[in-house]
Amino acid sequence: MEKEEKKVEYLELIYDLIFVYIIGRNNSLLHHVEGGFVSTTTFLAYILCSLAIIQIWNFSTFYINMHGRNGLRDHIALVLNMYLLYYIGEGTRLHWETFHTQYHVAWALILVNIGAQYAIELRHHRGLAHEVRSIRNMMIVLFGEALLVLLVIPVYHRTGLALSAVPIVFGMVLTRLLADESRAELIDFAHLSERAMLYVVFTFGEMIIAIASYFEGDFTWRSVYFSGMSFLIVVGLFCCYELLYDKIIDRERRTTGINYMLIHIFLIFGLNLMTTALEFMRDEAVALLPKTLFLLAAFLLYFLCLFALQTFAKPHLEITARFLAPILAMTAVFVALMVVLRGLMVPNILLSVVYVFAVFFMLWRFSRQEEQK
Repeated sequence: MEKEEKKVEYLELIYDLIFVYIIGRNNSLLHHVEGGFVSTTTFLAYILCSLAIIQIWNFSTFYINMHGRNGLRDHIALVLNMYLLYYIGEGTRLHWETFHTQYHVAWALILVNIGAQYAIELRHHRGLAHEVRSIRNMMIVLFGEALLVLLVIPVYHRTGLALSAVPIVFGMVLTRLLADESRAELIDFAHLSERAMLYVVFTFGEMIIAIASYFEGDFTWRSVYFSGMSFLIVVGLFCCYELLYDKIIDRERRTTGINYMLIHIFLIFGLNLMTTALEFMRDEAVALLPKTLFLLAAFLLYFLCLFALQTFAKPHLEITARFLAPILAMTAVFVALMVVLRGLMVPNILLSVVYVFAVFFMLWRFSRQEEQK
């Protein structure tokens, strides 16, 4: 018998709403500019906070995908995590050291909560060796990372060393190492890819809110030009992902889903960088070269992850060197022109729009040509 496709539940959508709040809190860290740009300490805090939150969402999504039943226990577990995420959101601020303990305790409790759900699941899978092994592996990851998160607290207070990156890297690496092919039997990739898509959608929602500042001020040709261009950048980025999700990704494939979600961690991070980069472009307090480089880094990370997702493409739509070569050449020209034209905002933002839609067109043409073979 074929496994019945898992549907995204209303509970999952409600749970995602708390992450909309957290995304806003994370992005607010970069609104404090010193000497023309964000300080190194603040930027590192932003990176760690963003990755920690996306990883929490990842862990929750994998559990629901493999074992969620939309029952009372699932509701209680997710609502408890939503409550704890408020403490993480409150601790995400410029002077984060004041909230260090609060942030890490809440973080650890969320991981323990998810790990406990796996532990409870063991009783439903007795006698199924590969399922029991998968569950125990995830318990090792979650409880191990939670322990490291808690150990970070006394280390920071005694030495001043902020080692929050250690549990994040531990969770990513161990999840990858402990995932074997038997795990693919438990994964509903159609559901998993849809959940990732929804996270991308509400990340774009935060970007749409951010570019509202381009519509402020007097109604002049300049304001219309820049508001229109910023809107087109967002539309173009979204269309690229939409095309990939709807036409290229093979949502019926057998996979553990680990690499797919890891790529999405950095793709979503790239989108968050883009949101802030678009805000920086209007901020005169940010120096020209740093904000141009910030925008370029956001573009490159997003498209790098987007094309990395083509490793999950339908058999006739696998990525080729012939497809990538002109995009790489175009990207090199785009980067060079953006740096040269950094002081000329009118052609600079137009160049960004042209680049985004050029990539979209090439992606669309590739999907159409390969599909017709």
